[in-house]
Formats: sequence, structure tokens, C-alpha cells
Amino acid sequence: MAREAARSLHSLSIAYQTGVEAEDYEVIVVDNGSDLAPERSWVESFGPNFRYLPISSDEAKPSPCNAINQGVAIAVAPYVGIMIDGARIATPGCINLALDTLQRFDRAVVATIGFHLGHVMQKWAAQTGYSAEVEDMLLDQIGWPENGYRMFEIASLTGVNWEGWFGRMAESNLIFLSRSMYHEIGGFDEGFDLPGGELANLDFFTRATDTPESTLVSLFGEATFHQIHGGTLSAANHEKISAEVARYKARYEERIGRPFRFSTRIPLLVGYPRPEAAGCIAEIHRQDRPDAATPPPADLKYSETL
Repeated sequence: MAREAARSLHSLSIAYQTGVEAEDYEVIVVDNGSDLAPERSWVESFGPNFRYLPISSDEAKPSPCNAINQGVAIAVAPYVGIMIDGARIATPGCINLALDTLQRFDRAVVATIGFHLGHVMQKWAAQTGYSAEVEDMLLDQIGWPENGYRMFEIASLTGVNWEGWFGRMAESNLIFLSRSMYHEIGGFDEGFDLPGGELANLDFFTRATDTPESTLVSLFGEATFHQIHGGTLSAANHEKISAEVARYKARYEERIGRPFRFSTRIPLLVGYPRPEAAGCIAEIHRQDRPDAATPPPADLKYSETL
């Protein structure tokens, strides 16, 4: 994911994140046995606080869980933030607001909600003509990365956190908690060993938020945005996603001994009402908003409009 990783890492750098300095945090980039692994010098070019952890192709697993646990194992900070997907772009205030929140609440689990770049979820990409080339043009149109919050103007909510900031959360693709809590709940479950990790990210979120005396906080006005890259599920079509999720749930029940359940926690909101997100907030509250299974309008064709 060389195209996507470059934006993801830039969005975590001090050149992009606001209110923080290099000595405030480190970024550990774990390469999980890529066929074309990045050079260490390229990773470190994003800042003096970037470290590179390559996992050889002989040791790499199809699932990211082992790679995440290895990354946490070499971390030195008292808090960790997990971005399971190397194709995510963060908003500029994520790290500063997360650090502040982690220190204000005991046993905090600090989560961000996720969006897809593009005006409909990426599982409908084939029907709309959405592609990496279209995505590049959209990002150019908003002048990214000069104002990272303008990504809200070209994005759509994912089907997982369908209520945005204003309801229950199912998972987070950039989640922060203390390193001690991470180990307390056992980190990422490496039993989720299929490519992409199956329900590992949702399972980790549920276990973290179920931890006794924890405080779940959602960063209002901050988010991560998924770039299209032909991933295991995010850009698959609706039918494939439904079939794979059913398979993952069956495997979960077989392994864990009970059906998978989402967290029931309602998060506390901490943050700022970004003006760039006004359209997304209005969309969340539309009474006639289509659900995640509703196909996009037939006249939405990126290949014809861009």
C-alpha cells in the first residue's frame, strides 16, 4: 500500500498534526511482511519520532494481530494508539486531543470514528466508478494536506459506526489507551488468523470498552478516513462483505464459545465541532438517510462527473 501509506504516515507526523512536538509521541511503523517492503530511510523521513519494525515474510502472518502486538511490545510510552489499517488518514488534531484526554480520565479508552473517502461507502466503488485515481483528484480538489479537516467534505460514514459521534460505536481504526490496559485485556487476539484479521478490531474494541471502570471517549470533530486500495473487505462488494462477515461471526462463536456482540457503551464526546464536518453531522441526523445496505443513487457516476 505504498500510495496509501505515504498519506497515512504524513498524517501522523509533526508536519501535519497540530499542538504536538516530536518528543511528545513516537510512531512505530510495523511492516507485516509486504512483498515490496518500505525502506527504513523512507519511514524515518517522516520525522525523528518514526521507528520502523519490519517483520520478515517468513515470520509474517496473514492477520495483522501479531504485528500489532509486536509493535506495542517495543513501545516505550505509557499510552499506545493503534491504527490497524495502513490506508487511514487521520485528522490533524487526533494525537494532541487524545494525549490530553488520556491524561484527564482514569482508565480512558479514546476512540475515533471512521469514514470512507468518497461520497458513498467504498463497497459501492464498482457501481459508481470510484477508484484510486478519482480519490487522488478529490484530495487534490480540497487541497489536502493543507487543511486535513476538509476530508469531511468528500467522505461518507462507514457502515460500522452508522450513528457517527452520536451513538454506540462498534470499532475504531485509531484507538488509544494505556499500555497497562492493553496488556490487561490481552492485546489483539492472534487467534483471528485470517487475512485482514476477521473481527479482531471489533473484538479488541469491545474488550477494551468492557474493561471495569474504563471511560469510553470519542474524539468529536476528529476521525480517520479510509483510502481505497482493494483491501480484504473495505472495498469488496456488498454481497461479499455480507458473506464474509457471516463467516467471521461463525468462526468467532466457534472459537470464543458465544456469539459476537457489539459494545453497548455510549461514548463521552470530547473535542470541537469542526465547521468542515457540518455536512456530515447533518447527514447523520437525516430522518430519511439510507442505511448501509442501500445502493447509491443510479446517477452517481464518478467517471462521468470528474
